Amino acid sequence: MAVVPFHRVNVLTGIKASRIIEDPVQCADLILKARRPLLVLGAKLIEWSVDGKLALEYALDIARAARIPACGTAHVKGKMVELGVSPDSVYDAVEIVNALKDPDWRGVKKEGNHDLVIFLGVRSDLEEQCLSVLKHFAYKHLRTMTLDKYYFPHANYSLPNFKKDEQWRGFLEELIANLRKER
Repeated sequence: MAVVPFHRVNVLTGIKASRIIEDPVQCADLILKARRPLLVLGAKLIEWSVDGKLALEYALDIARAARIPACGTAHVKGKMVELGVSPDSVYDAVEIVNALKDPDWRGVKKEGNHDLVIFLGVRSDLEEQCLSVLKHFAYKHLRTMTLDKYYFPHANYSLPNFKKDEQWRGFLEELIANLRKER
């Protein structure tokens, strides 16, 4: 069964499309196996809430559970600080993608470039274009993952389209639990 992306204009992705990750345990394993993962947080995390909990709070729980740096884009930094968390870096989405393309970039903590970048909450049309750039220009040194509730064909790993927020919430909560268990 084919999964249709949120933005149908990008259905033709070349010969390689995203691998759909439906199992939170498998997703946690992929994140934990990365040497230097990075979580890129977009402005939609401030707008989205799942059962009354701000989506940004789920994202911060993921970063804490996996002990990975979080990069705040747009005006996410202010809300992160309000929640008592300082972002590890602040870039706009295009700026972080341009940095990630460079295999010699030292990363947000100056420890070396990242080998896995996880997008969450970036505006979907922009996120799809960011993923396309990384797919074509950083494929030798970087894998990409999305944890949004929509399918993104340009990512290496993407969640399926979740029709109900409860499905997405369940996935995120189980992912966080598995990340905590493994550390």
